[in-house]
Amino acid sequence: MNRKERLKAIFGFDDTWFIIIGIPVVSFVIPLLFFNGTLVNGLIAYLPKWGVSLVYTCAYWFSARFLFAYFRKKYSSYRDTRKRLIYTALSIVVMFLLWNQLLDILHITAGHFGHEDGVTDFDYAVASFTILALVSTLYESVFFYDRWKQTIIETEQLKRENVQSQLEGLKNQVNPHFLFNSLNTLTYIIPEDADKAVKFVQKLSKVYRYILEIKDKKLISIEEELDFLQSYIFLLEERFGSNLITQIEVPEAIKTLHIVPLSLQILFENAIKHNIISSDRPLSIIVFAENDTRLIVKNTLQKKKQSMPSTQVGLQNIKNRYAYFSDEKVEITETHQEFIVSLPLIRIPEKVIGQKPV
Repeated sequence: MNRKERLKAIFGFDDTWFIIIGIPVVSFVIPLLFFNGTLVNGLIAYLPKWGVSLVYTCAYWFSARFLFAYFRKKYSSYRDTRKRLIYTALSIVVMFLLWNQLLDILHITAGHFGHEDGVTDFDYAVASFTILALVSTLYESVFFYDRWKQTIIETEQLKRENVQSQLEGLKNQVNPHFLFNSLNTLTYIIPEDADKAVKFVQKLSKVYRYILEIKDKKLISIEEELDFLQSYIFLLEERFGSNLITQIEVPEAIKTLHIVPLSLQILFENAIKHNIISSDRPLSIIVFAENDTRLIVKNTLQKKKQSMPSTQVGLQNIKNRYAYFSDEKVEITETHQEFIVSLPLIRIPEKVIGQKPV
């Protein structure tokens, strides 16, 4: 990261020219406003006052700039904004008092260089504080504007990823492999049990109907997602029989909470795609709630030998969509025996549900 990028990260902009132009201009104006300065006698006569003001302006400007940089590095998270502002403000006040005393001593030692009759210590304090207030306002305004702009960009990016993720989830389900496997299973059921074949078609229809209905929804209630999942599990169980063991233990109290659509289906699909399923090694998948704040999907880990490593597109799909709605992260844990994904449960006003992505 070069100097310009570092300054942009800290202050929201490269303040080099801001300093080069700002300090001379501010220090030039201050005596005119507070110290009875005048240009009537020409610029040469005004230079001593400008010089004193320049010393004060540099001291306050660079000290404040240092404090802004320090606390922005220390408290860089959006969550720490309040803490950063409080500590920065307190530090600036302390710095102001220290510099004010030190510069006054230097000023007196220099023989009141640049003093005018009628200018009090209070006038100097007000002028000094004005410099600090001006610098602080400019730096914070630009910084907050830059963060606001970044937030807008990130939000739009997340919205696009949300749409792309939903389309990816839809595409994953309507892909030829899923349809082929479902139809292949159906061909075995029809000669053996016509009633079950009808039920299978109904469940398959319900799965596809759900996918089409939720394609514009950002969030879905756990109750709706589980209702869909039961149909999806029925299709899987007809395909794998007793080699697939599923268990869902979700209390009624949390079924009104929300998760991102198709997240459970993607996790089930991943478990089946990457693990051995046989009579000797049946695959177990369990869904349960944890502390009414998270939904856990856990499967036994018995990885297939694959020539290509997993791209984890499905998991990234879920992470991207959750990042748009919650600060809580999707947690993934892998042990020697189990693969566990923890999904945050989202509480959100009903009016937000079902809105179309921008």
